[in-house]
Amino acid sequence: MKNLILFRGLPGSGKSSLAETLCEEVWSADMYFEKHGEYFFDATLLKDAHQWCQSHVEKSMFDEVSKIGVANTFTQEWEMKPYFDLAKKYGYRISTIIVENRHGSENVHGVPVDKIELMEDRFEIKLY
Repeated sequence: MKNLILFRGLPGSGKSSLAETLCEEVWSADMYFEKHGEYFFDATLLKDAHQWCQSHVEKSMFDEVSKIGVANTFTQEWEMKPYFDLAKKYGYRISTIIVENRHGSENVHGVPVDKIELMEDRFEIKLY
C-alpha cells in the first residue's frame, strides 16, 4: 500500500524530524527557502513554496514512492486539500499526524512567538 502522511504542527514541534524517521521521502514548503544549507524565508514567496512542495510530492507519487511525508504546519483544513486530491489521483492512503512540542524545542527557522501564537489560535483539528 502506498502512503502519504501529513505531519501537522507548530514550528519547532518536530514535524520534519519525525517525518524523516518514518518516511522514505519527506517534503516541506520550508525546503523551498533553503539554499546551500542556509534558510532564507520570504513571505512573498510562500505561495510558490507550497506549489513547489506539492509538485515534488506529485513527482514522488508518480514515481510510486511507497511512503511520502509532508511536514508543513497545516493549521487549517483547506491547506491539506491539495494533498488529499493528489492522494486520490495516485491511489495513496492518506494519514495525518499532529506533532506536539512536548519536548520544549525551539523552532530552527526563528519564527517569532507572536506568529506561532497566531498559528495556534487558528489550528483546526478534526477528531471525528
